[in-house]
Formats: sequence, C-alpha cells, structure tokens
Amino acid sequence: MTSPGSRVRGWFRIGVAFLLALAALEASAQTYSVEIRPVLNDLDIKIEQIPQASMLILRLTNNTNTRVRCQLVFDASPQRLTRSTRSINPGQTISSELRAQRKWFRVIVDVRCTESTS
Repeated sequence: MTSPGSRVRGWFRIGVAFLLALAALEASAQTYSVEIRPVLNDLDIKIEQIPQASMLILRLTNNTNTRVRCQLVFDASPQRLTRSTRSINPGQTISSELRAQRKWFRVIVDVRCTESTS
C-alpha cells in the first residue's frame, strides 16, 4: 500500500512534467519573426529574445561598470507602437515584454542604450 505522501509526490511529478511539456509547446509555437535593432553606444549590453507564442520577451543584461538607461520601441504592426524605458544597474538583468493584442507576423524592436546620468 502506498502512503498518502508518495501519492502526492507522484501527482506533483506528473503536474510538473505536464507544465514543462506545455511550456515547450508554447515556446516552439512562435509564429512571428523578430528584428532587433540595437544602438548600444559602445556599452556591453547583452540582448536575448525568449520566444513565446503570444508575447515577446527581451532580456537585457548590463555587463558594464555603470548604470545604463535603455529605451525600447516595439513595432508589431498592426498593433500600436509600444515604448518602454528601463534603467539597469551594473551586472543586472531585466526583462521587457510585449503582449500580443492582435495577430503579429513581424516585430521590430529598436533598443537604444546610454549611460544613465542619475
């Protein structure tokens, strides 16, 4: 006979496996192209795209020794332009996301980073 604790662990494992499989399907279901146009002003900023079906997530990592300010402009026509400004401390990683409100085919992201004065 199995204990209630082992049954709970078994259901937990099944649930985790299901969520991981669902996340894998979601990640592979990206149906749009992304063009990232960075203007980094000689700053060491790493830009990563995390593919999702219904949203675009950009991860920015500041590899410099100074605080930077990054302005992002998302053009996902026919959706309206979306703008975001983020300050990133040295060594910090931030995420910026754009959620789909209409069907996208192409997203253009302008990323402009400068040293922060504050």
